Amino acid sequence: MIRVLLADDQTLVREAFAMLVESAPDMAVVGQAATGRQAAELARSARADLVVMDIRMPDLDGIEATRLIAADDDLAGVRVLVLTTYDTDENIVDALRAGASGFLVKDTRPAELLDAIRTVAAGEALLSPGPTARLIERFLRSPSAPTAAGPECLSEREREVLALVARGLNNTEVAEALGLSPLTAKTHVSRIMGKLGARDRAQLVIVAYESGMVTPGSL
Repeated sequence: MIRVLLADDQTLVREAFAMLVESAPDMAVVGQAATGRQAAELARSARADLVVMDIRMPDLDGIEATRLIAADDDLAGVRVLVLTTYDTDENIVDALRAGASGFLVKDTRPAELLDAIRTVAAGEALLSPGPTARLIERFLRSPSAPTAAGPECLSEREREVLALVARGLNNTEVAEALGLSPLTAKTHVSRIMGKLGARDRAQLVIVAYESGMVTPGSL
């Protein structure tokens, strides 16, 4: 059973998400938070497996709440799935770098949200495919965007795997693209994360783009 915490400052949105999550036989809502600070506190007390986090909330926004959760060793197993209205939010990359395991736009279909929760809870990263290229492109154009060291420590095969992960492919899709077994692809991803010190696949995406290894035009 996936224990889900819902964090959104709009009561109607939270209640709608709660009804959807509770309709799934493999999920349960263990708490609701109206602010980022409440989300960070409830993630611990409610023993959540995953937090569905809105970015824009009072008291403490979703990015800072995500950073608090990711920095807490006792919450190492808690994943954060950020929900955003893409047209207005400029902070998705900051959320991923703060420790979120993925993001999804709010106008996604109900079944896709449930699938996203399962994907992130299983330890995979999830990025809404439509806005990803535009989002990263805007980030790279920003003069304040940090420059990370390139993944020089990776082997040629690992660099190929990283490039595919940065495009949002899961392990099975990476395996098919490179003619590998899913287990081998998973092993490569785990080794890449270890070499780069990445918390999860979402951070691998940031490394790939910041290093210039993958560019929006190559998507």
